[in-house]
Amino acid sequence: MKITLKVWRQKSRTAKGEFKTYQADHVSSDMSFLEMLDVLNTSLIKKGEEPIHFDHDCREGICGMCSLYINGHPHGPLQTTTCQLHMRSFHDGQTITVEPWRAKAFPIIKDLVVDRSAFDRIQQAGGYVSVSTGGVPDANEIAIPKKIADEAFDSAACIGCGACVAACKNASAMLFVSAKVSQLALLPQGHAERKERVEKMVAQMDAEDFGACTNTRACEAECPKAISVTNIARMNREYFSAVFSSYEVTVGGGD
Repeated sequence: MKITLKVWRQKSRTAKGEFKTYQADHVSSDMSFLEMLDVLNTSLIKKGEEPIHFDHDCREGICGMCSLYINGHPHGPLQTTTCQLHMRSFHDGQTITVEPWRAKAFPIIKDLVVDRSAFDRIQQAGGYVSVSTGGVPDANEIAIPKKIADEAFDSAACIGCGACVAACKNASAMLFVSAKVSQLALLPQGHAERKERVEKMVAQMDAEDFGACTNTRACEAECPKAISVTNIARMNREYFSAVFSSYEVTVGGGD
């Protein structure tokens, strides 16, 4: 296949960016999208040009690093990660536009690479269990209904790639945050800190300048791990319950 690529190039966070056009010839339909970019970069290096910078790590669809916005969709036309997207999803002669995630909270580092450390800071704010929950044998002996265990596992499947933010017209991180809140709030080991956790994580999400959720469900439609928006509803319940409890304690203490 012959492919025309329009790729966003930007030298730094403060530099002015622009699209540059490249021709990729002899593209195999069996190549992954990242392998195609590897081949293109090899040709650019041979010409003495600077290669295109893009994020990648495991290339197995589990790390969430391959954050590319392809032809108007996070990770491309299929509901999968970019590293698992193959060139057979495109056709000979097609023009493919490749951009970085577009969000204030994800500033561009260079070309297609963005700074997603905002997600790390949200996790660090409360996405963990710090109280003693016993050893591994103790945890295995705690009876958890299968429905709850399945829901927690589905929420924990979030890889933090940021596709939900890129897909949202408001650049909201609600799907990511709600998945991380849910996976711990559902399990008994996470119950002790559930109120403090959701308040801290939501506060950090707001501090990072992510947008608000308006329930268009674009996040769910583009998520490569099919994280459900029911997590957002659960997080809202957790959050309002925590806020009201804190308010009652404060008012009660004042009396």
